[in-house]
Amino acid sequence: MLFVCTGNSARSPIAEALLRHHTGGEVETTSAGSRPKPQMHANVVRVLRDEYGVDLAGQRPRHWDTMSGRRFDYVVSLCDKAREVSPDFPDQPRRVHWSIPDPAAGDTDRADYSLFRRTAADIDTRIRHLLPVLRITRS
Repeated sequence: MLFVCTGNSARSPIAEALLRHHTGGEVETTSAGSRPKPQMHANVVRVLRDEYGVDLAGQRPRHWDTMSGRRFDYVVSLCDKAREVSPDFPDQPRRVHWSIPDPAAGDTDRADYSLFRRTAADIDTRIRHLLPVLRITRS
């Protein structure tokens, strides 16, 4: 499964990390962006660590060009911009779109931590609803 958004510094790495967390690694998942930021947003690292026990320290945003040639069953876009420009992938994976506001939009240095908590909770709910589709029973 591939999660995509523009910067790959907030929404898509949250989705990647939470799917991996909830499946114990049973589902191969990654994330990428059309214009990746230089680093993960600090509030993403913090919310995943503090709220979910997931360590993203050291993970860097990736460009989706690094995914060329890889095969995915699903490609989930988490922002409208990424959905509009997402490249084609081999074997025509199933496309899913979750339009989720960017918690880091605007002044990213002063982004409100509560926005990241809400975004992570929203994505967590969507991931939990996705698990039965993937036939995963772990929580």
